Amino acid sequence: MASFIDSNVLIYAEASDDPVRQKQALALLRTLKQSGQGIVSTQVLQEYCNVALRKLRLDSNYVRIQLMAHEQFEVVQITPILIHSALDLHQTRSLSFYDALIICAAKTSGCSTLYSEELNAGEVIQGVKIVNPFSTVN
Repeated sequence: MASFIDSNVLIYAEASDDPVRQKQALALLRTLKQSGQGIVSTQVLQEYCNVALRKLRLDSNYVRIQLMAHEQFEVVQITPILIHSALDLHQTRSLSFYDALIICAAKTSGCSTLYSEELNAGEVIQGVKIVNPFSTVN
């Protein structure tokens, strides 16, 4: 089954200050690339670039190369329809708008799993199970 990758997984893959999570993120990304089961959205790619440039202070050319690597995953475009769905989910589930948008993108792309550190591991929202790839308990 397809799995959606949240931006925090891409960011931890760059986090040399947290080698344990970096190793876990890299292993997950490698597995999902090899299996062809990984999916990201344009929102995830934007968040990755923003954090990589501002917080991690990575060189823009390096970020561009990594972005091209991440574009090898299936990429879901954020559309007005997804934004409306996210607004609805935000209202009904008290999620942040951006978390709701991630979940809606995962659902729309047919993912059964969302790899994210940001949400409640084990919770199923709109048929998508949240899995924290950095925790031993999911």
